[in-house]
Amino acid sequence: MFSIEEIKKAESKIKTGADFPQFIADIKAMGVIRNDVYVSNGLSVYFDHDDHSEQASPEEYPNLVINEESSAEKLKHALSIHQRGETDYFTFCKQSADAGVEKWVIDLEEMTCTYLDAEGNELVKEEIPGV
Repeated sequence: MFSIEEIKKAESKIKTGADFPQFIADIKAMGVIRNDVYVSNGLSVYFDHDDHSEQASPEEYPNLVINEESSAEKLKHALSIHQRGETDYFTFCKQSADAGVEKWVIDLEEMTCTYLDAEGNELVKEEIPGV
């Protein structure tokens, strides 16, 4: 079973999107199998096989308004520059909100990250690279 303190310690190592694969490897080793991240308020909910969950929100996270008009193209651009390390997490969240992303779901068994709009439609689904 994992704790929110362990997750926050792993999270503290993330500076840009380029650090994301290592974060995923770290929380997977803790037993996390899924992570849902809500863009409007930054809430992250982590789940394990035993239905145990922990949740946390980043400090000083701005309330973001999700664009009603979703755009997979805007999201792909935001992902591209974030994964190259050109933006920080909050900038990526703002760009995701502008692209109409309500939340993303990280599946650590499939090693995928799926970005969903407010209607639950899949905008982008990516494979998470190994480290």
